[in-house]
Amino acid sequence: MSQKKAGKLSKAQRAKRGQEEEERRLREEEEARIRAEREEQERVERERKQKEVERLELKDLERREAELKELHHLLEENHTAVTKWKTEAVEIAKWERYMRCDGAPDPAVQKEMNTYMSLWRDDPEVNITLVLQQCNLALQLVDELEDLLKDITDPQEGQKYQEVLINLQELIHSKHHLATEEILKSASENVSTETGNMQTVIKDDNITLCLWANLNKIPRFKSVSFSEAGLSFELPKQLAVSDIAVRILHTRYDHLSSLARMTHLRTHTPSNRVYPVMQSTQRMHISQSEASLWSRRNSPEPEEIQVSHVQTQMEALDVRDPTSPPEEHTVINPVAQVVDLMEYTPLGGVFYYDAFHLPPQIQYAHGWKFVQVLRTGMQVFSYQAEKSSLDGHEALPCPLVGVSVTLPESVVFLEAPQVARWDAAGISHCEIHLKDPTKSKILTLSTPKGKQWRMDGITDVSYDESEAKISFKMDSFQAFALMQKTYANLPFQSWELRPLGQDSALYTVNGTFMNISITIQDNKCMLQSEQEGGLSHLIGKWMSGSDLQRAMVNAGVNIFVNEYTHKYVSSTAKDPLTEHAAYEQMALFSSACAFSWSKWNAKCGAEHLVMQVCEHHDPSPVPKDSWSLYLLGAQRSRKLAITETSEAFSPDHYPGSEFHSTFIHLLQDTMSPDGIAQTRNSHHLFVDTVQSLLCATRPLMYS
Repeated sequence: MSQKKAGKLSKAQRAKRGQEEEERRLREEEEARIRAEREEQERVERERKQKEVERLELKDLERREAELKELHHLLEENHTAVTKWKTEAVEIAKWERYMRCDGAPDPAVQKEMNTYMSLWRDDPEVNITLVLQQCNLALQLVDELEDLLKDITDPQEGQKYQEVLINLQELIHSKHHLATEEILKSASENVSTETGNMQTVIKDDNITLCLWANLNKIPRFKSVSFSEAGLSFELPKQLAVSDIAVRILHTRYDHLSSLARMTHLRTHTPSNRVYPVMQSTQRMHISQSEASLWSRRNSPEPEEIQVSHVQTQMEALDVRDPTSPPEEHTVINPVAQVVDLMEYTPLGGVFYYDAFHLPPQIQYAHGWKFVQVLRTGMQVFSYQAEKSSLDGHEALPCPLVGVSVTLPESVVFLEAPQVARWDAAGISHCEIHLKDPTKSKILTLSTPKGKQWRMDGITDVSYDESEAKISFKMDSFQAFALMQKTYANLPFQSWELRPLGQDSALYTVNGTFMNISITIQDNKCMLQSEQEGGLSHLIGKWMSGSDLQRAMVNAGVNIFVNEYTHKYVSSTAKDPLTEHAAYEQMALFSSACAFSWSKWNAKCGAEHLVMQVCEHHDPSPVPKDSWSLYLLGAQRSRKLAITETSEAFSPDHYPGSEFHSTFIHLLQDTMSPDGIAQTRNSHHLFVDTVQSLLCATRPLMYS
């Protein structure tokens, strides 16, 4: 009885529970009402925005043809003027070469080059001073040949120029060899009083020649230092008692890497390291402007025809989808120790590290000077660390040969340098299974594996960053080079292009290791950087865009990309046609507008681009609150409502702004009349230089 009473609720408790249930019901009804009102407001807002977007799209469609036509006219006008200027510049250069009358051959005329090389090959001159003068002229011809190769499209003609180039490079090296032999013949007449051996260093603008002849043959003699050249080597005991000479020939140019590229690439490619050079505007403008492409994308043509147009434009622009690998590039060797010259760049030239049999020395008797001439010329001293035969004795294990190098002053190493040795010759074997209905065959082919850089065989590497010196050992005397990752400074952390005045702008790239600024004035560029070490020969000097690119790559401060860069650097995949159209229009307005990196560019998808833009006429930095965000697409562009500090990305347009089929017309909506007039007065060479710089670095993809 007591339990039943305990289970029953009192009247007050029942009333309280009922009140709570009523309050909960009312609260739920209120929440449902508020939610319904909010959903209705959101629906109304969505419909309002949709109607607004449709209105803006319709308005944009009405003026699309006129805007695209105007953009096409501006681009075509600049393109025509630049093409005319470059054609005239080529003709002027040809005339100036003709009027020099200095006896130098024309690299473009193969007959003249063959005659020049034949006469020089037969020239008996071996005096080192005169030989180096001859080599300097030949090196100028090498540079001109490499420039010619960049513009050749006919494979057969390119092959001819390549053969001339390789023959000339080999002839230069053979002349160094003959001059070295002549010096070593008189080694006994130039003995050091301290060591009893011959030691000399010869320098000019292009090479440093370090020679040492072992005349004293002291077993405890271990190392030789060429302090004025920043080079030294360790001498194994077996060599300390041998008739040998050691040469370290440091060439500040690199002919071996170009040879490796020409040997191992299936198709002709230019000899420069990074593509495209900053003359890409013309190549990317071959058939028609981006404006016409945008027009076709939005025209009521059948789908098949539009696809055909895009493919044609892709060929004309010579750009590829970053998600699909290029077809021409072949993997040279799957072995990781073979240097991929797309991934690594040799810096500071080549060090030819050789040992020779000491040639017979000059003898004097009865007032006569006797010189024994060897028909074979100077002989390479064969030395392998695994086994070596010296002076006819039984083969014995030998220690490694060591060398120390002070890093060249004209180069910046962003990371500790890698050492690679030159593999001049080698054979690899592969089996090919041939199948036919009657029998099966296995064909073994021997394929050349040499003429490439390798990183194996390099041991005991020690890098002293404070002294900028690297030491290592190899199993034999071989040419070597110092390597750095080609794209070590990529991806960019940020970038900015801002005007400094009429036909003048400053392009700044903040790289992974180093910040770079390039001042553009008309068609000239000037490098600026807080780090002057290794760049003193470049900073503050005006040069053409292509010359600056080549000089920066050679100095180790590469910010330029090519069609293979995405294999080695993380990037933001973007439609290449939309990206190129952006660079075209940014260049057109770069005299009056500043453009900058945006974090939202990585969040807006591959079909869109986002950047910060503002009109700017003061050479001083752009105030932070002046920037606005713009969204660029293949069909239309818009100003965004979000800012760089917003919490999330939204494609909503800025209230009161309109859509436009072109980027420049969108910018004009908020620009002053003076700013618009300034863009229309931009010189065609300035626009071309800015566009070429943007196309060569592709900041919208690699930042």
